Amino acid sequence: MKSYSTDYEKALAVGRPPNVTKLFPNSKALIVSGKYIDQALLAKGKAMTIATNGRSTTIIRGTLLAAQRANAAVIIEIAKSEGGAAAYCAVNLWNIAGYVDQMCNELGITMPVAVHADHYGIKSEKDMLIGEVEIPSLFDAGITSIAIDASHLPDDQNLLANIRMNRFVPPWAGLETEVGEIKGSQGLSTPDEARFLIQGLNANDIFPDWIALNNGTTHGIEESDAGIQVDLTASVHQAIEKYRVSGAQHGTSGNSSERLRAIALNTNTTKANVATALQMISWGVQVNDYGNAILDSDGNFIKIEGAGVTEELWAEMVTYADARQLKKGDYKKLNLPFENKILGQAKEVRDRMTKGVEDFVYDLLTNVFNASGTAPLAIEAILDNGSFDAGPKIRRIEDPAEWTPEKIVQKAKALDSDKGPSGNFDD
Repeated sequence: MKSYSTDYEKALAVGRPPNVTKLFPNSKALIVSGKYIDQALLAKGKAMTIATNGRSTTIIRGTLLAAQRANAAVIIEIAKSEGGAAAYCAVNLWNIAGYVDQMCNELGITMPVAVHADHYGIKSEKDMLIGEVEIPSLFDAGITSIAIDASHLPDDQNLLANIRMNRFVPPWAGLETEVGEIKGSQGLSTPDEARFLIQGLNANDIFPDWIALNNGTTHGIEESDAGIQVDLTASVHQAIEKYRVSGAQHGTSGNSSERLRAIALNTNTTKANVATALQMISWGVQVNDYGNAILDSDGNFIKIEGAGVTEELWAEMVTYADARQLKKGDYKKLNLPFENKILGQAKEVRDRMTKGVEDFVYDLLTNVFNASGTAPLAIEAILDNGSFDAGPKIRRIEDPAEWTPEKIVQKAKALDSDKGPSGNFDD
């Protein structure tokens, strides 16, 4: 039977939020608010941890094992597009906490883990009406952190949507906001846009733990090595430094290890999302050293024999994709139809899939993100606070009278903002 340290047992007793204790009353998994993960990375300094998009149970399992090896606090997440009402993954917003809890208990994981609802997209009034019902249901299902993403809207409407939807987020939960859609090198976020969003939220007693930007990267497979603009990210973070908002780096897959180290070293980023790289590695697709899939001369993925899924299952997956004319960036849509077939493979195949993810994530945590040793820092913060609620990192410093809805609209008109091309950019 797994033995647990005294500090871990104490953290279990006080650190798990009420929704988690209600769902998993006898659990030994330390599922915590995203606030504590952020605090642990800040305590170490010049460090960020992985926010793994758990598109499959294999990816979740591999990440948790890597966290245990690295002694690192981590985040397991699923985006609304991946696991919402129109999911393309079997893991979804309502079952992901259950998977994390079960695997932590099965594997004896003693690392603090947050379960994050990423990119909860708000693009319209209809989305807000749905969110008013759906967001509480996510926390009923064990979510402990959420990203309210209204970045598709104009700056004033983005801020107003964040204010409106915040009523449905528990005050103890980790909170992420976003300025600028992820569009690569177009529509880059600016310091003024970020400052406007964070000031307006602060005036309304909303204190995000993270802000995500369009800082030059993309989601999915990178078509070039342009990637993250570190200097831009640093300038945005400097502009909002007094509000103590950490950075959340999206579109990490495909960026070089050197660039990711620079983000950890030179910006205030504590959360780095990784999705596509882990998907490809779990399947046994050949990737370069920073997780971007390598294509052959015909533009096809290269399957490594003896890695990931069986060659027979991979052939079936490719046939399925070809029949539906899926582009390489849309192979993510294979997750839902093939999850059960993947789970039905022999144990040695499932184990090598998990091991591939574990080794890649371990390398990121220890050699790129500087996240090793952050688990004890999260536990220390929980014990120092004596509560599942870490509280905000700052209090209100902006005048609410200057940030009424009417004044928000007027202030937004003065922003010099280039949102880039319009379109349905994937999140």
